[in-house]
Amino acid sequence: MKPVSRFRPGFRWDDVALEPYKPEDAHYRDVSRQVLFGADAGLAAELRYFEIAPGGWTTLERHAHVHAVLVLRGAGRVLVGEALFDVAPFDRVRVPPRTWHQLRAADDAPLGFLCLVDALRDRPERPGPDDLAALRADPERAAFLRV
Repeated sequence: MKPVSRFRPGFRWDDVALEPYKPEDAHYRDVSRQVLFGADAGLAAELRYFEIAPGGWTTLERHAHVHAVLVLRGAGRVLVGEALFDVAPFDRVRVPPRTWHQLRAADDAPLGFLCLVDALRDRPERPGPDDLAALRADPERAAFLRV
């Protein structure tokens, strides 16, 4: 890893691969990922940049680990547990362990954010039918969710 990696237009960095969000999962739309710092930098954490294209969304899931999110550009909404929040640049989002979460970009703007997680972490858990029924009990949440 080079000591300095230059920022480029389009929220890209030199020497950082643009990767699919989750190549094995189809429960999202129009999300890319760049791992900015991780094990190759000698860290016990990963700092990733995700970008959701306008109208796209991340997977509805939960984990045993915490997510620390910092929005860098665009606009959107996020589900954290049972609550929905509008987000904009420089908003911080903390997703506690074992908490359902999903991010969606606005229809007219991308949503770009940094996400800090433990390097060693569990696999995501997707909601089962009972989980979905509980989340969909609220009409606003039901309209937001993409599964």
